[in-house]
Amino acid sequence: MFIQVFQGVCTRHDELKAVLDRWPVELGPGADGWLGGTYGFTDDDYFVAVVRFEDRAAAEANSRRPEQGAWAERLMAAFDGPVEFHDADDVTLLFDGGSDEAGFVQVIQGRVDDPGRLRRLIASEPSELRRMRPDIIGATLAMEPDGSFTETVAFTDEASARRAEGQEPPADVRAELEYAMAGARFYDLRHPWFASP
Repeated sequence: MFIQVFQGVCTRHDELKAVLDRWPVELGPGADGWLGGTYGFTDDDYFVAVVRFEDRAAAEANSRRPEQGAWAERLMAAFDGPVEFHDADDVTLLFDGGSDEAGFVQVIQGRVDDPGRLRRLIASEPSELRRMRPDIIGATLAMEPDGSFTETVAFTDEASARRAEGQEPPADVRAELEYAMAGARFYDLRHPWFASP
């Protein structure tokens, strides 16, 4: 899997959402290898999109389409300023990845010096996590070569996620989480929306 993240400040929510909502209808059918996308705004007008393709080649082929270029210009014009991009073809899934049924999504971005350690945490035996955190539907971890990461966690709803945050994880898990989350930025998407083929 290949993940592309784009993000930036946007105060014109309706305008940006209208441009995004046109893509699955007008361009999606011609985008071979497109798997879906997760989108949302934080409370302080920061927009984050996490778009999934089968692989980098499929994403690059989509980017080369003239109609994609024209659409991207309209999209960029809806932001208030610069747009930040992250590309990763090193992707690890928790459970089945995300879900279009999520009522709350948290995007976590940071950087680690040992990507394998973070991958192992995400890919570890999930049965205990399922028992402790039934509010987590799934997640994707997109790692960049320099150790930067974007983790997208899908929850049933925010209230359940907040209640579960108060549970104390086992000591070994807590140590791994503290390592991974040191200095990380959290983007809470309280009204996420999704697109899929």
